[in-house]
Amino acid sequence: MQREITGFHQDEEDHWVADLSCGHTQHVRHDPPWQNRPWVTTRQGRSTYLGRLLPCKKCQTGEA
Repeated sequence: MQREITGFHQDEEDHWVADLSCGHTQHVRHDPPWQNRPWVTTRQGRSTYLGRLLPCKKCQTGEA
């Protein structure tokens, strides 16, 4: 289920987390070679992703 990104915050390990329109969150780490997401590392990069869609794993599995 695709959900809009409404914001970002950092978790206790300083990893970036996307806030989704459904109320859930999803990590959007940039830790090569696992995930290539250089846009996560700058404020401008993150702002360009506001409103974009990410699949919400919790909505897909029916978690509250």
